[in-house]
This record gives sequence, C-alpha cells and structure tokens, in this order.
Amino acid sequence: MLKEHHVLFKRLMIFFDLCIVVGSFFLGYSINHKLYDIYELNSYILLLFKLVIIWGVLLYYFGMYDAIRIKQIPEVLSNLFKTALTGSILFASIIFITKMQTVSRSLVGYTFLFATLFISIEKVMLIYYFRFQRKKGFNYRNILIVGTGKRAQRFIDIINKHNEWGFKIVGLVDDDTTKINNIISGHKVIGSFNDVSQIIHSNVVDEIIFIVPRSWLGKIEEIMYLCELEGLKVSLAVDLYELKLSKAKYSHMEEFPLLTFESTPDKLLHLFVKRLFDMVVSLIALILLSPFIGIIAIVIKLSSKGHLFFRQQRCGLYGRRFTLYKFRTMIQDAESKQNDLLGYNEMDGPVFKMKDDPRITKAGRFLRKFSIDELPQFWNVLTGDMSLVGPRPPLPSEVEKYKPWQRRRLSMRPGITCLWQAYGRNNIKDFNEWMKLDLEYIDNWSLFLDYKILLKTIPVVLFGIGAK
Repeated sequence: MLKEHHVLFKRLMIFFDLCIVVGSFFLGYSINHKLYDIYELNSYILLLFKLVIIWGVLLYYFGMYDAIRIKQIPEVLSNLFKTALTGSILFASIIFITKMQTVSRSLVGYTFLFATLFISIEKVMLIYYFRFQRKKGFNYRNILIVGTGKRAQRFIDIINKHNEWGFKIVGLVDDDTTKINNIISGHKVIGSFNDVSQIIHSNVVDEIIFIVPRSWLGKIEEIMYLCELEGLKVSLAVDLYELKLSKAKYSHMEEFPLLTFESTPDKLLHLFVKRLFDMVVSLIALILLSPFIGIIAIVIKLSSKGHLFFRQQRCGLYGRRFTLYKFRTMIQDAESKQNDLLGYNEMDGPVFKMKDDPRITKAGRFLRKFSIDELPQFWNVLTGDMSLVGPRPPLPSEVEKYKPWQRRRLSMRPGITCLWQAYGRNNIKDFNEWMKLDLEYIDNWSLFLDYKILLKTIPVVLFGIGAK
C-alpha cells in the first residue's frame, strides 16, 4: 500500500507540474497577445505539446520526483534550474533544426520563466508542508535496522541529524543474542535474527535496512526472503568496500542481478543531452563557419608548403584511437624534428609544450593564439570521437607513460575545451596539476559545468589568453 501511495503521489506531482507548464504557456500567450501582434492561439497548440513533453521528460530525469521526502530546497531548485536551462537549449535546437517560423521567442521565454517560478514556489511549499506534518507526528516511515556495527551506527547518526526526512527507527536487530536490550546510538536492540518475524508482526515496520558486514551476507538471506513474502521493502547498504571514488548502483542482465561500481558519470539522460548538444552545435558551427574555413585554407596554403590539415592519432574514450584533425600550423615534417627540441620542453611529464616553437609558421602562430587551428575538430565532435567539453585527447605515446591514476582521464570522451584550457590554458606547466583538473572535471561533471566551461572558454579564445 505504501508503494502504491508513493507511485500515486509521484504521478500527481508530475500531473500538477505539467498543469503549471500549461498555465504558464497561457499566461505567456496572454501577455504576448496584449504587447505584440502574434498569431492566434490555435497556431501554437503544437508548440504547447512540445513544451509539455520537454518539461515532463526533463523534470523526471533530473530527479525532481525521486526521494522527495529527503530533498533539500537548494537541491530541488538546482534540479529545476537544470531542467529549465537544458529545456531552453533543447527547444532552441528544435526550432533551428525544424525551421519553425511561426514560433514566438518571447512566448517560449515567458513560458520557461513562469514555469520555473511557479514550480519553484510549489516545491518549496510542498517541502515546508511535509516538514510541518512531520512535526505533528504524521508522514513518517518506520524502519527496522539489521546490524549494530560502526557502519550501522554511522547510518543512525545520519538519520538522527535529519528529522525532516521523516524516518523513525523502530529498533535494531543483531545476530548476537547477548546484545539484546543494549542501547546503541540512542536506539534499543530489540531482537536477534530469529526474532525478525515476531518484530514485524508486533510493530508497524515500513522498511528493513540491512547494514551488515560482508561475512553476514549468507546469514541474512532467510530474513530477506521472509520480507519478500510479507511485501516489506528491503534495502541493503552497499558500502561493503572502502572505495574512494566509485559509486554503487544496481543493474541486471535478464534475471542476473549485478552490483556495479562506477567512478564516472552514469546519468544516461544527461549524457544523451550532452551528446545531442555536441551534434547540434558542431553541425551548426561547421555550416556557419564554412566561408571562414575556406579563407583559412587559402592563407595556410599561401603561407607555407604542406597539407591543409594536420592529422594525428589520438586516444579517445577508454583508449579508443581516432584521427584528430587540426589546421596545420607547423612546417612540414615538424613531428620528426621534435626530438631535437626536447631540451626546451616546459611541461613536466610526457607532454611536450614549448614557447616560441621554431617549427610554427607565421600564419600558424596567429591560428594558435586564437585557437582557430582547432576548428576542424568540430568534425571529430560530430562523428562522436570527441565532445565540445572534456579532457584533451592525448597521444598514444603519452598514454603509455601514464600512471594508473592518470589513466582515469580516459574514462570520459575527450573534448575541444576543458577545465585547464578555460581557466589556466597553457599557463599550467605541471603535468600532474593538469591531470588533477581533468579528474576534477570528471568527478564533478554535470551539464551545467559544461555550460560554464563553454562560456568561460569564449573570452579566453577571443583574447588569446594563455596561448602558445
């Protein structure tokens, strides 16, 4: 029944949020109709349908309806802001691709603005309502904790700090019968494994949480089967190993369950939006910049002998090799002459960086200063070898010299720009610092972080900051 209530409540929230989006659309239309000469309302029905779909999908997948009882107001507002930002970018992409001529940009803007405002107010009021209800003793979930060790005590401390989550601990259970009636972290051990059936029959228990050592996993199988028979929700703490970076998640292959540990971003929808954004932006860039690219090609050909493009094997996602494209900025056979210049390398580690590299042509120096030589990499982004934002793709010879912790930077698709380019660019000379910035990007990755890096990159490129 509790599960049915949770599903019903989630569906009601989705319904009301979509009603707010529809209401925001009509409010925006009313304002636009008074201020501007726009089409009649029936011309925008398809637009309304697309807005509702975008908002509904993004609100759901940004976690707006997950574990609402333990969400904090900043987290809710952050999810809503991500939804609005991603939705506006997606909608702008749809308008560009489908060449929708009848769309009122101000109407779309008003809809996103009002929807964000009103849904924010709704969620904040809902959170405060839940907290008020819990102070009155309502809307609580009763949990039974199996385990009394340090991990269990740490979990109890977390529960005790967050009354607003709405959990009440019925008691603790341990395999050791001598611990019965002991008080641990303010809660009583009310039985052993053999007493679980009697405990859940004589108490209101909504959920059982197992926080047990690895050696107990075989012992608790019978209790978990009992909970399954009685329809009780069971949670198993998976901090079984002291992993510093990886996060655990449940998955399965047909009937075979798997507990997966990942240290890289795993939000598939977010990654899908990132890939979609890469494709749209790179395609638009290649189309709009094609005349400019033609001029650059002529300049390169007239300034020095050699091919127009510089092609080089690089390592992409998890070491996949691909051909990276740049406009040629050096003289012919520049790579064969690098060994003669190794004494001038300014970068620690396996990467070569040199100020006033004599192999760079005059035109190439200008192209590098404003990162114009990187423009062909939009093709690498379009084909999926690279992303707009991500760690720069290394040479295979560099990867061979990586330490194990440095190889983790290969766990995300390489990009045209990244943290070290946007914030430090070539001013960074310590190779380890460069690697740490890339890993910082991976550990904290979000769509919003990508947008920040892209915005930060624009002035860096325009003013040639830190270029070599």
